Amino acid sequence: MTTRPGRDIGTAPPVSSDAALRRAFAFLGLRGRPLVKSILLGVGGALSALGLAALSAWLITRAWQMPPVLYLSVAITAVRALGISRGVFRYLERLATHDLALGAMATARERVYRTLAAGSPAYSVSLRRSDLLGRTGDDIDEIGNALIRGVIPIAVGAVTSVAAVAIMASVSWWAAGVLAVAMIVSGLLAPALAARGAARTIADSSAAHDRSADAAVTALWHAPELTVARRRSEVLAIARRTEADALAAADRGLRYEAAASAATPLSMGASLLAACLIGVHLASQIPGSLADVASGEGLTPMVLGVLILLPLSAFESTGPLTEAGIQLERSRQSARRVMALVDGAGVDGAAGEPEGDGPDRAIHSGPVTLDTTGLRWGWPAGDCLGSADGLDLHLSPGDRLVIVGPSGAGKSTLGLTVTGLLAPHAGRIDTRDDHGATVDVRSASCYFAEEGHLFSTTLRENLRVARGDASDDELVAALESVGLRTWLAGLADGLDTELVGGSAAVSGGQRRRLLLARAVVHPAPVVVLDEPTEHLDAADSAVLLHRLLGRTRGLFDSARIVVVITHDPAAQQISSENPRCRVLEVLPSPTG
Repeated sequence: MTTRPGRDIGTAPPVSSDAALRRAFAFLGLRGRPLVKSILLGVGGALSALGLAALSAWLITRAWQMPPVLYLSVAITAVRALGISRGVFRYLERLATHDLALGAMATARERVYRTLAAGSPAYSVSLRRSDLLGRTGDDIDEIGNALIRGVIPIAVGAVTSVAAVAIMASVSWWAAGVLAVAMIVSGLLAPALAARGAARTIADSSAAHDRSADAAVTALWHAPELTVARRRSEVLAIARRTEADALAAADRGLRYEAAASAATPLSMGASLLAACLIGVHLASQIPGSLADVASGEGLTPMVLGVLILLPLSAFESTGPLTEAGIQLERSRQSARRVMALVDGAGVDGAAGEPEGDGPDRAIHSGPVTLDTTGLRWGWPAGDCLGSADGLDLHLSPGDRLVIVGPSGAGKSTLGLTVTGLLAPHAGRIDTRDDHGATVDVRSASCYFAEEGHLFSTTLRENLRVARGDASDDELVAALESVGLRTWLAGLADGLDTELVGGSAAVSGGQRRRLLLARAVVHPAPVVVLDEPTEHLDAADSAVLLHRLLGRTRGLFDSARIVVVITHDPAAQQISSENPRCRVLEVLPSPTG
């Protein structure tokens, strides 16, 4: 198991959260028409509920006066229509909003992947797996939730509040003023204060979740190595502790949310109390006869019903706004992390429309020599590895190099540096063709990681990841060369076999051989293989190492340089049989 510090993409860039959220919305690919449609449907449902409350108040109090039934038929029909339309509008709003948000989140993830693919490989390989999973998973979900639980509820609440105050103003200006103040407290001040109070808690919770995810991914991905090293319980304890920290931080945030949520019932109570007092005041102005009441002078039962029931419905739209404010704060912080990830890739226009597939980097297919002078290496945020004098190497076509050393010494990091995926901390790397001309190291080399991915697609496409124009005959030859002849012959669909679930469709040994077959197909003259015999038994491992490092039956032709990073002790014995194979032992740097 190789540990590395990775790149910290959880730290926000020096931009405001609001600016990051606006950029993230652009990154979602939101279009105006679907967003307006969702808001209008939500407003339709809220106004239907508001109209239903006002009309119901009028109908109940008017029916108390026992007019002819036909006199109430229109109102009865309207109440039924508003009750049905409220449910229909809300259902359609849910469909439209979730369709908009889910589509936007899918677009955002696609753009993140394309941006990382188009950016510098040195940046991509330096990302922690858990960080990348969190940014493309939970954080993009939170940005999508800003639409469902933030922007659209706020827009609906604002329109509904204005409509409620306008209706109330037609009954009583005093009641309308009280209702307006109560709506501002419930729908504006409480959400803003809740979001501000929960900001630190949300950041702490996210950081704790990141640490928990890092520990969980390490425990899952490196379970065999951790078990052998007797560190599995230690990593699981870290995962439990960080998960407890995340839950504690979330609980602290609920305190702010609960306190802010109390503003809505308090505001509602104050509005209802004010409506009753205004009703009492208006009642004192009644001359005293039922005829005056019926004529509309002073307080009527209909006016009293509207004064009391309308606020009850109006606050339905402001109640969720406290959660909306907290959600926007979560989304702002998530947007900062996602945009930091995007900006780090260094691709211009990453927040705009996805770029089309650009041309692949041209691979130099001819033989090259590889030289390192005073090379010291390491991750961008990590220690500088290697001896104080640096590493001097000279590798010619046909040479083989075995890199050995304890876990964590920097073997894989050296492989990434030699292939140009990481910049050296010191020294230089030179690759030259057979005419002495300088060749870009990334064009002349390929690195095949220990944790290479198998895609849930056909066997053919999994191999063509290394070279898209490889013929079927070349692919079959590569599979046979790594010992998969019998396995391939047993597949009913041959190269067209779908590897459903990627790595889950094959055994650990088959996966390792498939990744090695990719290296055989790749045309680069410098091949770096990280743990190419992992998950193979001793006999099979020895056979492959002989073909990689031995003098005869080479898996790679004599024009290619092959670097093998391994823990297998047999590699040193096999390399001693080949005069063109040397062993490089990498030890942890005492100076850092």
